[in-house]
Amino acid sequence: MAIIKPFQAVRPSCDYAGKIAALPYDVYNREEARKVVEENPFSFLAIDRAETAFDPGQDLYAECVYQKAAELLQQWQEKDYFIEDSKPFYYLYELTWRGRSQTGFVAVASIDDYNNQVILKHEKTREEKEVDRINHISYCNAQTGPIFLAYRDREKLNGIIRTIKEGKALYDVENEDQVRHRIFIIEDSGLIEEIEKEFQGIDKIYIADGHHRCASAVKVGMKKRSEDPMKDEKAEYNYFLSVLFPQSELEILDYNRVVKDLKDLSEEEFLKALEKDFIVTKKEQAVKPQEKGSFGMYLKNQWYLLSFKFENQKEKNAVKDLDVSILQDYCLAPILGITDPRTDSRIDFVGGIRGLAELERRVTADCKVAFSMYPTTMEELFAVADEGQLMPPKSTWFEPKLRSGFFIHKI
Repeated sequence: MAIIKPFQAVRPSCDYAGKIAALPYDVYNREEARKVVEENPFSFLAIDRAETAFDPGQDLYAECVYQKAAELLQQWQEKDYFIEDSKPFYYLYELTWRGRSQTGFVAVASIDDYNNQVILKHEKTREEKEVDRINHISYCNAQTGPIFLAYRDREKLNGIIRTIKEGKALYDVENEDQVRHRIFIIEDSGLIEEIEKEFQGIDKIYIADGHHRCASAVKVGMKKRSEDPMKDEKAEYNYFLSVLFPQSELEILDYNRVVKDLKDLSEEEFLKALEKDFIVTKKEQAVKPQEKGSFGMYLKNQWYLLSFKFENQKEKNAVKDLDVSILQDYCLAPILGITDPRTDSRIDFVGGIRGLAELERRVTADCKVAFSMYPTTMEELFAVADEGQLMPPKSTWFEPKLRSGFFIHKI
């Protein structure tokens, strides 16, 4: 039974919503974040990446950076850039990009559901990456970036989404990257009760994106609970900010690979080695795989289609059946010697949003071979999480990204 509750949001006033909403903090490097804030001082990156208020040499993780984030958040509320709703509500968040829309419920989810595996993960988190957001949440006393969650469709919830979207949007903004964001507020007490009850009928919810933000929010909540003599079960620290999408609304993009060398092999030796587990076919045009078990490969100004020989598969389970695992287990590790793609500097990852031309450019510029992937499916993501397993690194790429700054959850 999932506990998904309405919450009393701090959110932008209508005049500032379009200026404040920003891509997640971890999309940008240091220089990019600084440039965004310089061009738009109202960007939520000013709070999410508060080092932008200091000299370029400032330690990103110094205490003064988190203090500045909390200070700015307070100032923006005092200046009415942000307002606070009078009581808890649910909201809908619709993103439209390249002719496709996805709509999810904005709510708070239970840290106990995360700890008890009602909310399931599929990605390994690293403690050092969590520390930054733990400090940011702790100093701001608020969660500022929503966790991207997914659930299997429920027709009643789908019907509520359709009905609410027939009304007027609270915000309707389009960013420079041509993503349209519409936010709707759900104020009807009967609907709020119905939504909460519907989510109680769901036994599994999945983290699609934001594993580190989620783990950080849970750790802050657990710490606050341990320090609270009342152990108040209704306290806001027991919940974390989320946007929950039905499975049918979501699409995973390909996450492609480029490798800097062929180890000690010539092109001919590499192609010969591939033939053990793949059917290798020359192609006149760039290859975007159209089915599971197929891979595009760009090598020495030539595209190839690699078709995996499934009869050669040694081990089968939810993880080993992923295309990213097949490429890793039958090409990258045994032939190219890349045994740990998390740490090997010879491999890099290119989001599918950049297109196949980016793979060709990388091979021309600084790599030897590129692989285009067939995207992981939502059902595969669910299957891995259901088995309590973890996906290989860079298995999924979600687009468009949720914006930070539309909603803040005070804890």
